[in-house]
Amino acid sequence: MPTFLRTHLTALRMLLVMTAVLGLAYPLLVTGVSQLAFADKANGSIVTSDGKEIGSSLLGQNYNLPKKDPGDADEQAQPDPKFFQPRFSAGGYDPKASGASNLGPNDEKMTQAIEDRRAAIAAFDGVDPVSVPPDAVTSSGSGLDPHISVAYAKEQVDRVAQARGLSTDALNRLIDTCTEGRSLGFLGEDGVNVVLLNKAISEQK
Repeated sequence: MPTFLRTHLTALRMLLVMTAVLGLAYPLLVTGVSQLAFADKANGSIVTSDGKEIGSSLLGQNYNLPKKDPGDADEQAQPDPKFFQPRFSAGGYDPKASGASNLGPNDEKMTQAIEDRRAAIAAFDGVDPVSVPPDAVTSSGSGLDPHISVAYAKEQVDRVAQARGLSTDALNRLIDTCTEGRSLGFLGEDGVNVVLLNKAISEQK
């Protein structure tokens, strides 16, 4: 057999073997292990309520009032006072538009937008603008982070309690339940998962 033909057959056999091992066997093994050991995370950490899928604990979402005119594209969505609100998202929590605004901290548009958000949030929550936490007026790098700071969650307690007729003590207990500690015990800060918090509130009788 000519040398060039033998070389090509060897390469072809190697291609087939590696395709079977890395393209079939390995993905099936990893998928099987993940389904057995981490089924919830492997399937997207889906959050359900009353048997219905309402989101993912890994992705933030908007909690707005229904539009008065669903066909009006110019109508601005209004936050629902019955829910804890997430932090601002440059992409509107659209998974297809993940990302930040790319505006720097010294950009005039950014500083003005932050002040406008601060004033709007303070008016909505009935607090002094000075007390609005930084994460309430800025977005995460992904624009999809479901967490807010404990301070921002606590700021919204009175408004949600009044809108739902719940006690502030009950809401504070739910916040504690949905608070997640630092990654690996020392990275970042404690955060409250808004998706899980609003689910827990909606299930209160």
